[in-house]
Amino acid sequence: MPEVVVAKPREGKFTKNAARRVRVAGKIPAVLYGAGHEPVAIEVEPKQISRILFSETGHNTIFDVEIAGLPAAKAMIVDWQREPINDLLIHIDLKRIAMDKVLHVKVRVKLVGIPVGVKASGGILDQVLREVEIECLPADIPSHIDVDVSELAMHQTLRISDLPHSEKIKFLNAEDATVAHVVSIREEAPTAAETEAAAVAAATAATAGDADAKKGKTDEAKKPEGKK
Repeated sequence: MPEVVVAKPREGKFTKNAARRVRVAGKIPAVLYGAGHEPVAIEVEPKQISRILFSETGHNTIFDVEIAGLPAAKAMIVDWQREPINDLLIHIDLKRIAMDKVLHVKVRVKLVGIPVGVKASGGILDQVLREVEIECLPADIPSHIDVDVSELAMHQTLRISDLPHSEKIKFLNAEDATVAHVVSIREEAPTAAETEAAAVAAATAATAGDADAKKGKTDEAKKPEGKK
C-alpha cells in the first residue's frame, strides 16, 4: 500500500515570510506541481518526508498526496533543501506523476560479492558509478540494481552493458561507461613532510661533503714540501 502524505495548503502561498512561519511551526514548506496542473504551495510533516527519503526506494518512492479540497495525486520528491548547520529539511519540491508515462530517474547500483581479482590478486574494487540513469514507467522503478562482481578479475571492468537489462528499463548512460573495475594497489607517494626531510638531509650531506673536501685541500696545502 502506497505511503499517503497529508498536506495542508500554505497560507501566503509562495512568499518567504509564509515559508518561514511554516518552519517555525515545525512543518516543511513544499510545492506540488506537474501533470498540467498549477503549482500548489503546501506544508508537510518533516518526519513523514524523512521516512520516505531514507526508505529503500528513497527519492524514487511514489506516494499519494492528499490536500483538502483537491483530488489525491501520485507524486515523487524531485528536489529538497537542507539547512547546512543542523541538516534539517527546509523545503521540498513534489512532482505529480502519471503512472502511464515513462520517467527519467537515477537508481543506485549495488555491487554484490567479492571479486576474484580482490581475493586472489590483492586488487581493490573501485566503483566509478554509484547511480545510473534509467527510463521506465513509474511502477517499474527498481529500488536499486544488483550486479554480481564475484567473477571480476584484476584489471577487468564492469560496464553499463554488463548490468541486468530488461524490456521494462532503458539505460540512458553510454553502454561502454565504466561502472566498476578491479585495480592494483599503488605504492603510497611520500608525504610533503617526508619529501622536505629527504631534501634537507641531502642538502646537509652535500654541505658536509663540500666541507670535508675543502678541509682536505687545506691540510694538503699545509704539509711541508717533500712530505706526502
